Amino acid sequence: MPAVRQLAYKVDDLEAAAAAHHRRFGSGPFFVLRHVALASSHHRGVARPFDHSSAYGQWGNVMLELVVQHNPDDSALHEMFPHGSGREGLHHAAVFVDDLDAAIARFAAEGAALAQLSVTQTGTAFAFVDTRAELGHMLELYEPTAQLTGFYDFVAAAAQGWDGRDLLRELG
Repeated sequence: MPAVRQLAYKVDDLEAAAAAHHRRFGSGPFFVLRHVALASSHHRGVARPFDHSSAYGQWGNVMLELVVQHNPDDSALHEMFPHGSGREGLHHAAVFVDDLDAAIARFAAEGAALAQLSVTQTGTAFAFVDTRAELGHMLELYEPTAQLTGFYDFVAAAAQGWDGRDLLRELG
C-alpha cells in the first residue's frame, strides 16, 4: 500500500478548526480553497453536487485537510457525518495510486466499494473508497499529477521555518 499523504477531517468551521489544530499540534499554515470548483461528482453512481471548501496545512510529514460541505446532498462526507448532525472527525486518509481506475477496481474486488468519484475543474480526479469496515474511515485515491504533487510540495515548503503568523491564507 502506498504511503498516507494526507489526513482529512470533516469540520463545521474551517477557521476555528485550523486555529484549534494549530494550537494543539503546531500545524499550518493553512491554505483555504472555498467552494472547490468541480467538473463532475458522483456519489454511489449518482451525479450529485458536492459543494465543499477545504483548508490544507502541514502536520509533520503529512498534509492535513480540513473540509466542510456546504450543501445537504448525499456524499461520502455525509455518509460518515450526516448533514446537520454537528459531528466532526477523521473522514479519510489519502494515498497516491498509479492508475485510479485500476485502484478503484482492486478496492471494489476486496470489498471496499467506490463511494464517490469527483473531478475538479482543472482535471484532477479523486475517489473515496469505503474502507470504513476495515479502517474506520474512507480512503481517498488520486494519481500523483505534477499539479497535485506541486501543491503538496507548496504546502510543505510553506511550513518550513514558518513563524506561526498568517495562519489562514486564501487561495484562488
